Amino acid sequence: MQKNTSLNKAVFPVAGLGTRFLPATKAQPKEMLPVVDKPLIQYAVEEAYAAGIRHMIFVTGRNKRAIEDHFDTAYELETELEAAQKLALLALVRSVQPKDMDCSYVRQPRSLGLGHAVLCAEHLVGNEPFAVLLADDLMVGPPGGQPVLAQMAAQFETLQQSLIAVQEVPLAHTRRYGIVAGKAVDGMNERLMKVNAMVEKPAPEVAPSRMGVAGRYILTPDVFKHIRNQPTGVGGEIQLTDGIAGLMSEQAVYAFQYEGKRYDCGSKEGFLEATVELALQHPEVGAHFRDYLAKLKLG
Repeated sequence: MQKNTSLNKAVFPVAGLGTRFLPATKAQPKEMLPVVDKPLIQYAVEEAYAAGIRHMIFVTGRNKRAIEDHFDTAYELETELEAAQKLALLALVRSVQPKDMDCSYVRQPRSLGLGHAVLCAEHLVGNEPFAVLLADDLMVGPPGGQPVLAQMAAQFETLQQSLIAVQEVPLAHTRRYGIVAGKAVDGMNERLMKVNAMVEKPAPEVAPSRMGVAGRYILTPDVFKHIRNQPTGVGGEIQLTDGIAGLMSEQAVYAFQYEGKRYDCGSKEGFLEATVELALQHPEVGAHFRDYLAKLKLG
């Protein structure tokens, strides 16, 4: 089968339980937690859409129905808003799923790791390159610049090889990330590095570099066979990192040091940082919120 080399599909693994945010996530998906006025998953979908992707594939689990509802048409709500002539709000609601965007959903029946979640989407991805976005990582491009996945998509259009988003992390934090090692390639973008090693959450004393993997990937479909054929790791999980490491045995994989900022919204601290900083930038509430913060007496 001939491969499609254009990037048109994105996979969102959203089947996790969100235990770090209990009890808030007891009855709602962690991906639906709002940062100011949009849920985390919407930020990720908008980023994919801005990169030219039009087919969004959600790998869901039990109790994730709210994600499907969010991207569905809310007929009753739209009717009420239209009758009340609240046209700005009506346009806002309809913008959640643009007319040229398709959504597909597939269940991950068991929590067997990120690699397994991506593998659940194989039949929907087919023989095409695809992006993977982890909604826990809220990524914001530089002021006036491209969103992170759009930066990566531009590189992929030239390379046609797998890309992993990376950022430099403090040495003491290497245990929190997959860490990549590699080298720059002459004649290429200085932000690109050809990967020659990947280590999952190494101790600082053995970390091969300080380049930590962020939650954005563009992968060729060849990765599926490597995910499928790898042995399970700790806890019986199938890791995406191991699948990518296998892919490196037959084709180049590149790390891309993106421009912008990542908020680790899988942690309470990162979620609060994102909420405060994005609220300050919000056109509706930013000025008032800035004044409020300036009056706070922090002891």
